[in-house]
Amino acid sequence: MATVEPIPDSIYGPRYRCALTLKDGTLLPCAILQSKTKLIELAKRRIKEEMSGKGKIGGPDPYGQILSSFVAGGNRVNEYDVKSAAPSRYAPPLAVLKQIHGETTMAWTGWVFEMSDGKMFSYGSGFAMEFFDLPDGYKFVDVAKVHNHSYLSKDGAMMSLDRGARLPVGYAEVKLLRERVYFTCNIDGI
Repeated sequence: MATVEPIPDSIYGPRYRCALTLKDGTLLPCAILQSKTKLIELAKRRIKEEMSGKGKIGGPDPYGQILSSFVAGGNRVNEYDVKSAAPSRYAPPLAVLKQIHGETTMAWTGWVFEMSDGKMFSYGSGFAMEFFDLPDGYKFVDVAKVHNHSYLSKDGAMMSLDRGARLPVGYAEVKLLRERVYFTCNIDGI
């Protein structure tokens, strides 16, 4: 994975966005390799916090909620099922991701990528910023500029999104390129 740029993460350690080929030939175009040790440490810490009364979950079964999150949630791939890893065409370079600044509104970020040929495309995401769809014929190296908190109206005009405000009427009808679902593979040695 020497050719894959890691995303630094203070909780999970470096996370490597890639495409995985499984031993049965299945291709997963969007996957993250991350530290199994860091994930286990996080689970232990969260359980200890909740059991000691210093947790933040509360409710009738915080222990069950933590277990649900770590055991029954997420899209996971077993390390032993992986045949090979390669760069993912859907993983924007870290330099591009760093140009997307903050949430536009609660749990939503909207922006426009302006490509080197002058064409523009609206993007939007809840929280997942690891992988994104691309318009046909483009790669992330084609991104010339990021217009934060913006979108393209139905007629192609660049429009601003007010930070912290409600999304404008008609925004839901705008064609957006979105985040892609990905799989996580927790491995030793990262």
